[in-house]
Amino acid sequence: MIGVVDYGAGNLGSVMNALARLGIPARFVKGPDELRVSGAGPFEKILFPGDGHFATAMASLEKSGYDQALREWIQADKPFLGICIGLQLLFESSEEAPPGEDTAIRGLSVISGTVRRFPGRKVPQIGWNQTEAGPASTLFQGLPEHAFFYYIHSYYAAPEDDAVVAAEAEYYVRYCSAVERGSLAAVQFHPEKSGVLGLALLKNWAGGCHAG
Repeated sequence: MIGVVDYGAGNLGSVMNALARLGIPARFVKGPDELRVSGAGPFEKILFPGDGHFATAMASLEKSGYDQALREWIQADKPFLGICIGLQLLFESSEEAPPGEDTAIRGLSVISGTVRRFPGRKVPQIGWNQTEAGPASTLFQGLPEHAFFYYIHSYYAAPEDDAVVAAEAEYYVRYCSAVERGSLAAVQFHPEKSGVLGLALLKNWAGGCHAG
């Protein structure tokens, strides 16, 4: 069973519809207690959907207690997939939410690096873009090396360690469009809006999930 995190925003309906179309059992996570890493929790994998503002999303996660629950899940190397803002929140900080005078707005900080704004004038990037996956990626296994996925974002992740980069795209700059590290995976694009290839990627990640 896949748990989909509902933190008060995000592209929830399209994600659930995509999983249903693939016949993959999923339901919304009812609270951070369901993400406990000790004992037999209800979920095999967790999916964090996209759409949202970095600071607003982090404030919601901190208020609900999801922030620490997600950190513990990821640190335990349990399967996780982030989509769009679900990728950006894995990092330490974002130019979308720069430090204030009193306190810095921090991300989940499970990947070293920051999130930067595209330097060009035509921002956000909206539409299909070619995505180049690395040969070692399991998330993109069986997909074309240069596949097109649907993007909508003004900011991009800049990891400190290139080893976590699973795929790259170009929009004013060449940037990280997907990360993989152990059981942690995240993509900047929206697979649920990316047609057949997007569904194939979700199927790759979901693997042999079964009903809980």
